[in-house]
Order: sequence, then C-alpha cells, then structure tokens
Amino acid sequence: MTMTDSSDHGTAGTVGFVGFGAMASRMGRNLEASGYQIVAYTPSGKGGDGTTRFLPSPRQLAEASGGTVILCVPDDEALESAAYGPDGVLAGMAAGTLLINTSSVSPEASLALAEAAGERGIAALDAPVSGSTPEADAGTLVVLVGGEAEVVARAQPIFDIIGQTTIHAGPAGCGSKLKLVINGIMGVGLAAVAEGFSYGVAAGLDRDMLFEALDSVAVISPHHKRKLKAARAGDFRPQFPTRLMQKDMRLLLDAAARVAAPVPTMATTTQLLSLTRRGHANDDYSALFAVLESMVANTP
Repeated sequence: MTMTDSSDHGTAGTVGFVGFGAMASRMGRNLEASGYQIVAYTPSGKGGDGTTRFLPSPRQLAEASGGTVILCVPDDEALESAAYGPDGVLAGMAAGTLLINTSSVSPEASLALAEAAGERGIAALDAPVSGSTPEADAGTLVVLVGGEAEVVARAQPIFDIIGQTTIHAGPAGCGSKLKLVINGIMGVGLAAVAEGFSYGVAAGLDRDMLFEALDSVAVISPHHKRKLKAARAGDFRPQFPTRLMQKDMRLLLDAAARVAAPVPTMATTTQLLSLTRRGHANDDYSALFAVLESMVANTP
C-alpha cells in the first residue's frame, strides 16, 4: 500500500464522466477549475449545473473524451449497462486510454471490468472514494485505488485534484474491497450512535442535552457528529442516500460470505438500513435516527 498527498500538477485535457450525479458533478467542477474540459453522459441526459456538454451514449462519450473516462454509477447493474455492449463505454475507448471506475460496486464487477478493459489495451483502475458531498466539493476525498502501480501514477494528477489522499490498496479489485471495509465501519458506527441515542430518548433524557453531549465526546467520529447535527435538525438532505449505503452494506455481506469472514454486527446494521430504506430511500442514511426516534418516542 502507498499513500500520496495532493499537490499541484498543472494538468489539462478532456475527461469524460459516465454518471454525473451529486458526487461526479462536484469532482468534475474541481477538474474544470484545474483546466480540464468535461463531457458527460447520464441515462437521463441530465445532471450537473446545466453548463456541461452531455453526450447521448456511453460510447459517444468515450469517443469525445480526451483519452480518460471516469465511471461514477450507483451499482453493478448500472456499471454493466454503461460499460459493455455496442453502445458501452468500452466500445468507444481506444487502446492506450485510461478508464477510472469511481463507482462503489462489488469487487467481482471491478475485476471483470479490468479484465475486459485489458483485453482492449485500455488501462483500468477501480478507484472508489471515501467521503460525501462536502468532501467532493472541497476536493478532499480519499481515493481508494486498485490496479497496477504505473497506471495509478498515470491517474495521479486527477486523483490529486478530486482528493487529498490516494491509497493504492493493491491490484485490480482491491480498491472496491477497501471501500466496502470503510463503508461497513461507517454504517455500523452510525447505527451504534443512533441506537444509543434512541435508548437515551426512551429513558427520558432531554433530547437537546443528548445531542449536545454526544457532539462533545471523543468516541464519536467527525463524520458521525455531522450526522448528529443533521438528525437534531431533522435535515436529511442526502449527502449519502440510504439506498446507496444499504447497497454497499449488501455488497459487503456478500463479499464477506465469499471468504467466510464473520460480520454479524455489519449484518445487523444492514437490516436497520433496509428498514430505513423503506421510508427514506433517497434521504441521507442518517435518517436511521428518525426511524428509531419515532419508535421509542411514539411519534408519527
């Protein structure tokens, strides 16, 4: 494993984004500010800030890019639809170009993509990111990369713009594996805080005092303190939607089962997030606080 801090490389060129939602559009904005031109494709043809040029298919997007394409789609199924087939991004990429997959997908999907790209002479990396929309805005994401070291070095100027640290986790698929580790811990952490909070409410502790106390102690991470503030205000605008967090936990359970790694706490958290997804699929995953508080406080 290697870790690299960001620095100014003064790069420029054209980068194509397949998927241009909340995270990708922010990454694209930072790349534009550093001199890159951005083109994009989404199934709806919408996204970003309204100024980005959109192409009608992944293949045409790849053909219009300057040799680098970034995939940022929600799941394995979306990756398969965007990458493969006569209109897929691989069909539009030439040998020697660079494919960076920032999507949070299964390690198996990342390995399959790397193999398919390699057969065409395309350099591919799985490079999911750790961080939410505030970090994407600030360019302070942590980039988790799987692939060959020389390809990581080639992509480093881009990683240095979208993130503050790059972690080379190992060969193809390792970035996706590390992403599941990190998101699993993040999900369990939130569930523990939300459960502790729900006990406090049920036991009669003052709600505001409880939030202030939890925000003051060192055992709760800065990320989860941000979620506490959102829960206190009832503001569940999505920085990380529940549907995506629950999807990542599901991928983690499957990946852990494949290697016979016991993850019972993460399995329980997945069930809590499945419950939350039922009513808050597109809200931030911190809506788990609202679900549990509603139960113990007998509120609507």
